[in-house]
Amino acid sequence: MASNRPDSQRSIVSRRKFLGAAGGAAALSVAGCLGGGGSGLSGEVVVTGSSTVYPVSQAMTEEFKSENPGVDPSVDPTGTGAGFENSFCTGSSDINGASRPITDSELQSCRDNGVEPVEFQVASDALTVAVNTENDWAECVTEDELRQIWKPDPAQTWSDVRSEWPDEEFERYGPATTSGTFDYFTEHIIGEARSHTDDYQSSENDNTLIQGVQGAPYTIGYFGYAYYDQNRDSLKALSIDAGDGCVEPSLDNAQSGDYPLARPLYIYVNREELRNSDVVQQFVEYYLTQSSSDIVSEIGYVPAGDELQQQNLDKLEAIVSGDDEGSGNQSSGNTSSGNESA
Repeated sequence: MASNRPDSQRSIVSRRKFLGAAGGAAALSVAGCLGGGGSGLSGEVVVTGSSTVYPVSQAMTEEFKSENPGVDPSVDPTGTGAGFENSFCTGSSDINGASRPITDSELQSCRDNGVEPVEFQVASDALTVAVNTENDWAECVTEDELRQIWKPDPAQTWSDVRSEWPDEEFERYGPATTSGTFDYFTEHIIGEARSHTDDYQSSENDNTLIQGVQGAPYTIGYFGYAYYDQNRDSLKALSIDAGDGCVEPSLDNAQSGDYPLARPLYIYVNREELRNSDVVQQFVEYYLTQSSSDIVSEIGYVPAGDELQQQNLDKLEAIVSGDDEGSGNQSSGNTSSGNESA
């Protein structure tokens, strides 16, 4: 490493080498000491994007601020697409949470504005389809049945999908079209991105969707697993059959890949902010280090494993040190290994 590297860059390298040598247990202790209340670190970190990733980012900012009281972080759950379009790609936010990879058009929009996104996968989710607790007829649905319920010209009643189900109309609740969860669901269930019935109650606030499903017996909705997990006593999750039998949404099934709607969760960071802003750089290092901790699992997602954490920290180190120059498009979401499904 170059000896004239700034202290903030040398600190990342030294902590990275320690993590690599000491393993996952040391990661938490190192992260816990990162920055420190007496570090004098100050400034703003602005996080926008996915409402699914929002609980993780919110927890990370709260923990980081408790150790660095001079830092003023903010997290706004705008939705993945809205965050890219209105904030991150315009340079108004430093980080955008995303529940699906950045698209080619979003990447180009960012670059047109001089923003180069760097992708980090920070967790995995088991996207959950839930119904009201009074629903005693549906336990497991096939992907084709989900398609019938949510396609542009959908089934109108439960009995339209299965004759033994009630002859009662669906009351649907789902994310807004600016949501990465909407994009993921339409692509993987409907088979065509952004192809979805308009006959549903939409919101970017997942708690609003939860309340809707809780409110009537013939409801159905979908959202990130963490929101279901926090309300499991008042919701009923459906198992999904993708052809190999019914699999329930759970962290174990998401981690193993057995659950059909398991998906990776990301943060995208402005490369220039990583290179030039100590506060963004140290916050992202903290985020990546803690992404393998109980913070993530307690929220309701699968933490990044040791290998993924190492890859993320390697990528961060290369950017901060300048060792990634001339390496092509490795920072873009559509060309990085993080696009692979979890």
